[in-house]
Amino acid sequence: MSSGPVRLPSLAGQWYAANAAALEREIEACYLDARGPGALPTVNPDGERSIIGLVSPHAGYTFSGAIAAHAFLRLAQDGVPEAAIIIGPRHSYDSRPAIQTSGCWRTPLGDAAIHDELARSIAAGLPDFTDGSEAFADENTLELQVPLLQHVYGEACPIVPIRVVRQDWAESKRVGDAVAEAARGTDVVIIASTDMTHHEPARVVEAQDRILIELMASMDPEGLLRTRPDISMCGRGAVAGMLVAASQLGATRAEILKYGHSGEVIPAPGVVGYVSAAVSR
Repeated sequence: MSSGPVRLPSLAGQWYAANAAALEREIEACYLDARGPGALPTVNPDGERSIIGLVSPHAGYTFSGAIAAHAFLRLAQDGVPEAAIIIGPRHSYDSRPAIQTSGCWRTPLGDAAIHDELARSIAAGLPDFTDGSEAFADENTLELQVPLLQHVYGEACPIVPIRVVRQDWAESKRVGDAVAEAARGTDVVIIASTDMTHHEPARVVEAQDRILIELMASMDPEGLLRTRPDISMCGRGAVAGMLVAASQLGATRAEILKYGHSGEVIPAPGVVGYVSAAVSR
């Protein structure tokens, strides 16, 4: 890891707590929430490291943190990866696909270093992707994953942030291929950031999400991208790219860990769906 640009937090104090002690308490509450796994994560240094991919939501922790906690608890039990590649869709004003190959991402829990060697290797396969921290300045889809990762591993797991823009097979396959090629020989976890159906009645959200979750469970990235394009899952490309890479790196199964929606926290006419999953050897 080397010095370089610092990507500053944009949502601390809004979507999650702005100081370390409060953020630690907030994240712990996600694990112990009624929708959470019911236990705090303890890293198993002798874990099998069978998990290659995760799916995790990216709403404020009040709404989706308990769902995400299922994924990060399972990851902690599985050991310590050398790096976490975080792939998310574009929600910011910056419309460029992007990667950051040096520096760090700062949160109230400290600095998450970029794994620069791995990041540069991935970037070589994505020459049209913008390189730098400025492209991620207000991007929530990746930022929400970083404190959860730091809470589990501290500084022991550097990151590679990647933002995809197009929700199509060409980009997802290209990103997945580049990640897999660069990550061979390195023990990585690939975290795909997504929320599911947005702002529909709960019964509609649950029914639509079930269709796409079944495609995740069957590890069908093409099906995930092409089935029911009217369903407003925002991170199809990110999840598809993760599934492509994970399959090439030896993953053979996907397990849906937890599903929920924002209406379970605050009832509303329109809710947003969330899912966590683990993709393993």
